[in-house]
Amino acid sequence: MRPVTISQLRKTATVDLMTAAAALGLGRTKAYELARRDEFPCRVIRIGDTYRIPTPGLLELLGVTAESPAATTRPA
Repeated sequence: MRPVTISQLRKTATVDLMTAAAALGLGRTKAYELARRDEFPCRVIRIGDTYRIPTPGLLELLGVTAESPAATTRPA
């Protein structure tokens, strides 16, 4: 799986499940398993057989805010 950059994530309102999985370091099987069980770590929108992840929630989960290009730690 190709690495995903923060700037790539910020370019769109949603990303596909595999892009979100790559950003979180998850494999395909685990990502789909979590999405099917409604246990993916951020909001998932299901449209038919397609899963879309809203980018703002994914960025928040990664600890990245609009002001910071790439936060390495989350505030306490």
